[in-house]
Amino acid sequence: MKIAIISSSVREDRKSNRVALFFKNYIEANNIASVDILDLYDYQFQVFEERLSFQKNPLPKTLEFAQKIKSADGVIIVTPEYNGGYPASLKNVVDLLLDEWKRKPVAISTVSAGAFGGTQVITSLQFTLWKIQAWTVPVMFPVPKVSESYDEQGSPTDKVGSEKRAKAFIDELLWCMEAKKRMMS
Repeated sequence: MKIAIISSSVREDRKSNRVALFFKNYIEANNIASVDILDLYDYQFQVFEERLSFQKNPLPKTLEFAQKIKSADGVIIVTPEYNGGYPASLKNVVDLLLDEWKRKPVAISTVSAGAFGGTQVITSLQFTLWKIQAWTVPVMFPVPKVSESYDEQGSPTDKVGSEKRAKAFIDELLWCMEAKKRMMS
């Protein structure tokens, strides 16, 4: 099984990437799946004017990103909450693709500096993913006070609690990935 983790923030001093690193470390340490972090900060995509399927000369990094989403059995999106919404960088890549998202199991982790863990962004992101026929996993992973909860390498301050929550979150994603695999065979 392959899981792609989208680290959504492209800000200089971003904190949500810590949670993406935590998931990568957790998945690898527990031999759950192969995992790739698709860090939108590293991609530095321009604002797309057209969906990938209509682009005449897509950039190689755009094709690479699309292939990584397509080949993943499931996706974890780690997104910060900015003023009640998710970043434009994430909206940009969600809208870039269509067929690649169809029936793709997608689990959402929201992050904030405040006490609510980015929970205000969940419904708008779920709605967008629903509109393009992605399969959003019905378990969330909100992270309040991210700077206090994870260090820059993705290590949680509450390892036992974080891993317990991560297990439930990842188990639900794996269930959806397995269900899709069985339905497609």
